[in-house]
Amino acid sequence: MSFGKTAGPHPGDTIVAVSSAPGPGARAVVRVGGPGALDLVNTTFSRDAESSERSAPPPRRGRFVPGSLRLSGVPAPLPATLYFFPGPRSYTGQDLAELHTIGSPPLVERLVADLVAAGARPALPGEFTLRAFLAGKTDLPRAEAVQAVVAAGTDADLRAALDQLAGGVSRPLEALRDDLLNLLADLEAALDFADEDLEFVGRDETLGRLDAALGQLDALLRRLDDRGVSGRPVRVALVGRPNAGKSSLFNALAGGDALVSPVPGTTRDYLVKRLDLGGVAVELVDTAGWEAAADAVADQAQRLGRGAAQAADVVLWCDEDGAFADDDAARLAATAAEVLRVRTKSDRASRERERPEAVPCSVLAPGGTTAVAAALRDTVLSLARPALAPSQSRCRGHLAGCAADLRVARDHASAADPPELAAAALRAALDRLGEVTGAVYTDDLLDRVFSRFCIGK
Repeated sequence: MSFGKTAGPHPGDTIVAVSSAPGPGARAVVRVGGPGALDLVNTTFSRDAESSERSAPPPRRGRFVPGSLRLSGVPAPLPATLYFFPGPRSYTGQDLAELHTIGSPPLVERLVADLVAAGARPALPGEFTLRAFLAGKTDLPRAEAVQAVVAAGTDADLRAALDQLAGGVSRPLEALRDDLLNLLADLEAALDFADEDLEFVGRDETLGRLDAALGQLDALLRRLDDRGVSGRPVRVALVGRPNAGKSSLFNALAGGDALVSPVPGTTRDYLVKRLDLGGVAVELVDTAGWEAAADAVADQAQRLGRGAAQAADVVLWCDEDGAFADDDAARLAATAAEVLRVRTKSDRASRERERPEAVPCSVLAPGGTTAVAAALRDTVLSLARPALAPSQSRCRGHLAGCAADLRVARDHASAADPPELAAAALRAALDRLGEVTGAVYTDDLLDRVFSRFCIGK
């Protein structure tokens, strides 16, 4: 296998992208990076009056310059702040400028268009972080953690991503790689002086150092495995009007024993059932139907149901008519859950107001719950997938291969085989470690890692 540097986009280009979240907001950040970053930004940015002279020096690192933007087609200046980070001490190792301005999407799009017209190239996904990697500012585990921080959907995912970004994987690997390089140097020194009566490293010491390396690898693999285990099941709540078929669907999905009756208000409390969907633990919750409370018991049931919906990760919104009224939608405004609309009792005659995006479901028709079960499984799996899953999978594969190579080296050392055999296995193990950190990489690997990034990171 041949390894080499990426033949991707030219790192000498000046690139531009929006680095803040899409959509309107109080502030938007447009990032420009490359050799001509500051000159290009100055084609649209003007400093405030007291520092607007052309002879004024560029802003120093860590300082900001207030000013305004002159955009084509916009008659009034737009207030903005310029932050400048000169290379090589910037994130990318090149000159890097950021324009912070009002988060109006049309104005931000116009700013990017003007910068492109002035000579910048739109950045590709992850290109800023790719440049940081190529400049030696970061390694692959830290680079992957940047995207994982952005994609984190839970506090646990965010903590794991921040730990990896801070070097939680890279630091142990760097120490392990140094130890193995020193051991390889000792073994190869013995080969260079094979005719001399010199012993650079003894058999027992070699075995001890290889055992220590294997112990470090095992600890790292356990750590990666622990990150892939969810701290709690995905909570799925069934909500909707009374008699919408929630309890029947609950029983069909979970094999539960919820009481089913045509009398509205049968479910007064909420029922919980654990089940497994595609290897992910799920907590299915059947709640009381939405209605005005007639007494204290009903009021308590309504409050419990609202609380269960607000705490849910996924909501199955059940409606037998497929109408999904707006006043019912307002009840879900307080939850950040993924909402799946389910048209229950779909075996009945179709209704004019049915929503095409609703998942049809019937607990009476053969296979009538297949579609909703599949939609729920896909949603649960997408939520349960850790943000670091691609990085963990890649690292785990290379670390397992490294451990296998080290065991081969240990077997050769233990059997007192010629030292060049142990040295060859040790070099293979070091190549595996290099693939984890990015010291050894292919173009395809970089494409896979950075193509997952959002543009602007």
